[in-house]
Amino acid sequence: MEYVRRRAAEEHRTMASIIEDALRRDRAATGARVASAPAKLPVCGGRGPRPGINLDNTAELLDRMDGRL
Repeated sequence: MEYVRRRAAEEHRTMASIIEDALRRDRAATGARVASAPAKLPVCGGRGPRPGINLDNTAELLDRMDGRL
C-alpha cells in the first residue's frame, strides 16, 4: 500500500484509481472477460420486482425494505 500511496502522490491521482488501473491491466493480461450483459437476478414466483421499484437506487431499496416508503 505504501507503493500505491507514493505512486498516487507522484501522479496526482487517488489510490483507488491506481488500484483500478492495475486491476484492469491484470484482467487484460489474463484474458478475463467482463460481463457484457446485466446479471440475471433470481426472483421467487417469477414475477420480478414490483412496479416502480428501481433496482439501481440502493438508498430507495433500503428505505422500502425498512418500511420507510
